[in-house]
Amino acid sequence: MDENYLKGTTTVGIICKDGVVLAADKRATAGNLIVNKRTDKIYEISSNMVITMAGTVSDAQLLSKLIKAELQLKKIRSGREPNVKESANLLAGMVYSNIRRMSLIPGISHFLLGGKDETGYYIYDIFADGSLTPCEDFVTSGSGSVFAYGVLETLYTPNITTEQGVELAVKSINAALARDTATGNGIHIVTITSKGITNVVDKDVDTRIR
Repeated sequence: MDENYLKGTTTVGIICKDGVVLAADKRATAGNLIVNKRTDKIYEISSNMVITMAGTVSDAQLLSKLIKAELQLKKIRSGREPNVKESANLLAGMVYSNIRRMSLIPGISHFLLGGKDETGYYIYDIFADGSLTPCEDFVTSGSGSVFAYGVLETLYTPNITTEQGVELAVKSINAALARDTATGNGIHIVTITSKGITNVVDKDVDTRIR
């Protein structure tokens, strides 16, 4: 199966008082076919930033590698770590250019970028058209986002801790797992705090009958 066609996702980003939480499922689909049950949709692009991916896998993977390389070059040239806002703007420009390039396969890619710098913790929503929106509380993307939003709108409260944010992320992804056919097979959750980037949940879900 051509990797260009793999899609279907639920990703979640949550702003907490002591950090940010980013989560994603592990299923990749091509139409009604599940083609990968262990797709990694959370990617570390620097020592203090990660992104979640949704959309056409080949485009999302390529842009993830490009933004990581560009941030490394920017650090070498400037002698400092890029901050979250300028990194999000750089990725948004890449997404804008990518979807407007003529191609037989639409270059659809949707990213959530979360990170920390000297000014605080941030999540940015980088939509498939290249638009950039700062997140003030929570955001979700992908085919299962409508189900995740229902949980987030109901249960999110201001000033939650990252520990509470992880619990909320699990409930949000679970809602999508239960109702969205393109979401499934596991959950991956990452936190970004003063301690750095931490993988707090990385669990596969066995759907076979035993």
